[in-house]
Amino acid sequence: MSKLAAKDKFLDLSDYGRFFGKFLANSLKKTRFTPIHVTLLFGVSGLIAIYCILQNHYFFAGFFIILKSGIDAADGELARLKNTPSYSGRYLDSVFDIVLNFMFLMTICYVSKISFWMTILAFFCIQLQGTLYNYYYVILRNKSVGGDITSKIFEYKSPRALPGESQKLVDILFRIYTLVYGIFDKIIHFLDSTAYKVKTFPNWFMTLLSIYGLGFQLLIIAVMLPMHLIEYIIPFFIIYTLPLFLIIGIRKILFKV
Repeated sequence: MSKLAAKDKFLDLSDYGRFFGKFLANSLKKTRFTPIHVTLLFGVSGLIAIYCILQNHYFFAGFFIILKSGIDAADGELARLKNTPSYSGRYLDSVFDIVLNFMFLMTICYVSKISFWMTILAFFCIQLQGTLYNYYYVILRNKSVGGDITSKIFEYKSPRALPGESQKLVDILFRIYTLVYGIFDKIIHFLDSTAYKVKTFPNWFMTLLSIYGLGFQLLIIAVMLPMHLIEYIIPFFIIYTLPLFLIIGIRKILFKV
């Protein structure tokens, strides 16, 4: 919630790792660790979780998935503490997230012997869910006083690099980012093309929406694994997409532009 003014802060069900993220960021504040180092670290935690799934160590897999969410919250916090916001860090974080999501689901597919094409559909659904959350959240952040400056509602061209980062790297990561997220952004913008005109979203609506945040999605997986419900994870996320259209409908009816 550091990216929002006090009046716009809401109970984010996907942001349970924020406390640990702040603790880790404060611990690294006076070290040579950069936010990108932290991003790489959450990638390692995700890979360990994948290894644990392959070995049927589902409790430890769940632990490292939740740890990944906590570390994921730390890179942005560290960037704010060190006053080093960067587009390259932001895009790298997002690219790592989508790659790990794909690897999580493919690993679950392999272990549970669920259909490959059903897994691809579940991956598509998870990304669509997360994109809806990010779309509304970025709108709120952009309109919040003192809010985020590195996230844009519509991203059509590579931004100008901030001090301390390479423009070439920003350009490369932007191309990768738009390649892997572009289709999901286009679908959500098509489904709710006027949402950006809304002045703000109430806290209760954002809390409801946060069930589609990446952290909450990963929490569901982390809980289902040790409960030995691995074969239900893929079908669950397909069905879990259905309320997405209800949430868009609520936005259009209650918060008109």
